[in-house]
Amino acid sequence: MRFAGTTSYIATDDLKVAVNAAIVLQRPLLVKGEPGTGKTVLAEEIARAVGAPLITWHIKSTTKAAQGLYEYDAVSRLRDSQLGDPRVSDITHYIKRGKLWEAFTSEVRPVLLIDEIDKADIEFPNDLLLELDRMEFHVYETGETVRAAQRPIIIITSNNEKELPDAFLRRCFFHYIKFPDAETMEKIVDVHFPGIKRELVANAMSIFFGIREAPGLRKKPSTSELLDWLKLLVSEDIGPEMLRERDQRKLLPILHGALLKNEQDVSLFEKLAFLSRREQR
Repeated sequence: MRFAGTTSYIATDDLKVAVNAAIVLQRPLLVKGEPGTGKTVLAEEIARAVGAPLITWHIKSTTKAAQGLYEYDAVSRLRDSQLGDPRVSDITHYIKRGKLWEAFTSEVRPVLLIDEIDKADIEFPNDLLLELDRMEFHVYETGETVRAAQRPIIIITSNNEKELPDAFLRRCFFHYIKFPDAETMEKIVDVHFPGIKRELVANAMSIFFGIREAPGLRKKPSTSELLDWLKLLVSEDIGPEMLRERDQRKLLPILHGALLKNEQDVSLFEKLAFLSRREQR
């Protein structure tokens, strides 16, 4: 079982090495990188490439590690007992299986995505150490132990909002997805927009990377935002010459709302563009 990328996902050589190393070591692959660099999509493409089912666990600030194992609904059981419901005699009716339970009992070795683990409480990663190590957990309400028939391929993403504990990091294989250079970005664009005009792409990417290099920008536009922008340009039939003839009054690219996502960055970019053009005169 090896990952070599897919026709719809441009994976760099070092990313392929990281994915395959994690598969061989049977350790979780911890993926970091700027938002919009394809961390979440990576798990989807790995599942597609190796023909495995994908199980996704999206983490929120309120998510607890135990929810990935199972949840016992004692309140519903108490209510049903008061109503004389015969189901109360079987406690399994009130146990909701979590994503880890689903992955451990999958008939086919699955890909388990734990998405944005850094959103949760700082203790969240530590609370999963034993389960990720032993690939098993105990269900106290029923007395059973759930063991993984085969280790799932685990992809864990992080946007670096919080530092992860050393004990957790030790159990992972780590990879940082660098922001694509111009050559890689062109390949990504070709995958999503086959046959798109080369001159339009060249002009759009020049503007895109120029915005990313602007000093003091609060949020740099990501790969996904470039793709959204190109989709709009194609949809509106914007030609490369129109990109070159940007609105001289506003000093902003056409449909800039796809690239700049807050008023501070819009204002900053207008000022920087104005100063740059004044110096060129």
